[in-house]
Amino acid sequence: MYCSRCGATVADGAVFCSACGQSTGAASATQTQVGVLPPPPAQPQTAVGIPVLYAGFWLRVVADIIDNLILYIPAGFLFFLLFAGMMPMLVRMGNEGNPMTVIVTFLPRILMLALIGIVGRWLYWSLMEASSWQATLGKKALGLYVTDMEGRRATFGRTSGRYWAGRGIAIVPYLGWLYYLISCIMAGLTEKKQALHDTIANCLVLRKA
Repeated sequence: MYCSRCGATVADGAVFCSACGQSTGAASATQTQVGVLPPPPAQPQTAVGIPVLYAGFWLRVVADIIDNLILYIPAGFLFFLLFAGMMPMLVRMGNEGNPMTVIVTFLPRILMLALIGIVGRWLYWSLMEASSWQATLGKKALGLYVTDMEGRRATFGRTSGRYWAGRGIAIVPYLGWLYYLISCIMAGLTEKKQALHDTIANCLVLRKA
């Protein structure tokens, strides 16, 4: 038979013209005498049509180790700057035998270091995962990236919520480490490899093919 649009020869039973794409009106190969067969289940797709690859538990663990090693280097340097110059004073105070003087002198610096550490870790994870990289340095090295549930780049507010729902709660004394452990274990057990903080923030951690 011939195409009604371009006149090209079309094989019998063909649904579309191979030359111009015009429908021939023939029954689809997926139809039967009892009706149309249901289409096969669709595979999850990203925005560019590539199948979704969820980041597994061990990949995320290695990425987290890399990130923490990267952060420990400047943290150690900052600790040295804050306390190295006070060592002679500490020795002198220790010889005087007045522990309250030592506490009053060092407590503000300890609190400052703790505050810098908390804010710095939050900004590191949240800003980098909301950036065009969509990943921290550790995730970037392993080809991982963070998205929202539709595969789009997450906002800073969303990545901040993800951070505080995970590592932020982990600093709570006594219960924080248990919460974070459960959250991490979920990354290996859930269908989309979501940790608890991913679920709370409606995020996914994906890996490149």
